Amino acid sequence: MTMKFGLYAPIPMAAVGSPEISRAVAESLKPLPPGETDAQFNLGVDLLLAADEVGFDLALFAERHLGHDMSGWVNASALASRLKHIRALVAVHPGLWDPVMIAKMAASLDRICPGRMAINIVNGWFDQEFEMFGGKVLHGEDRYRRTIEFIEILRGLWREDTFSFSGEHYHVEKGQLLLKPASPTPPEIFSVSTSDRGRDFIAETCDWWFVEFPKDAESTDEVMRSLEASIADMNRRTAQTGRKVHYALNPFLALGTSAEAAFDATIKQIFAYESDPDTRKIERRMIPATRGGCMGRPEDIRRQVQRFEDMGLELLLLKLIPSVENIRAIGAEIIAPLRA
Repeated sequence: MTMKFGLYAPIPMAAVGSPEISRAVAESLKPLPPGETDAQFNLGVDLLLAADEVGFDLALFAERHLGHDMSGWVNASALASRLKHIRALVAVHPGLWDPVMIAKMAASLDRICPGRMAINIVNGWFDQEFEMFGGKVLHGEDRYRRTIEFIEILRGLWREDTFSFSGEHYHVEKGQLLLKPASPTPPEIFSVSTSDRGRDFIAETCDWWFVEFPKDAESTDEVMRSLEASIADMNRRTAQTGRKVHYALNPFLALGTSAEAAFDATIKQIFAYESDPDTRKIERRMIPATRGGCMGRPEDIRRQVQRFEDMGLELLLLKLIPSVENIRAIGAEIIAPLRA
């Protein structure tokens, strides 16, 4: 079994059903009591240390600037140095960051968690957030041209002693990084995109593609057929470019006596700590992910993981209830048996 397993570093945008995250949100606009640390950071330490111990391979540090969430880069830098195995995947929004600065920050983090950092490119949709933090959301072809330039500059600066670039959105004259990434192989680029042009962008530029769940699928079989079609489509595109793209997926995983029991317990846990949960987070991100076949008895979930691997998926970035107990159970019931 070569499947890799990841999880989200717990922040309000990415976590559901967590008393610590609810506390962090409640305290976010007030000074902390003397000597205390933010609750989402404390949970991140406990959760990721446990995940590192039981065999998880990657943690995604998502980024929401206009929210209660801690900065992804700050969070990753503070947490990743404590990890021995987990890879730090940090979200980046082109249009909010200068690519030369990100190249330096990425090289720095890659040396802190030696050779174990990667970048998750998020093209962005939240106009208010971009404008408030000094950026601009682009749409259509423009967003991909900007992101392609952004990635080209990152890779050029990581690879070359001196790198110049003149494009539509960025200009670099004799750029230098006097601090290179830890590994001769530069940090990999992850992204998600569903449009036809977006899939071309993945095939031409990225190392990993997060294949999206179909929003209208009502069953796991429908999900599997959609995923198979998406992977076949991307394989055709990469065959034309001569590149290799790796495939990842974001299923929601919950252990239980049955799929129905696991789902019901998850919903109950969410509403126990979030009386008014973010509907976008629940309806658009969580619910489709629960139809991926990773809810219920451990043996059924392990069989579904094998189906995913047979399909060509190499990474499952799990959505889950973020507790240390749950992480340890997933390690014992899912990861360890699959790797035995």
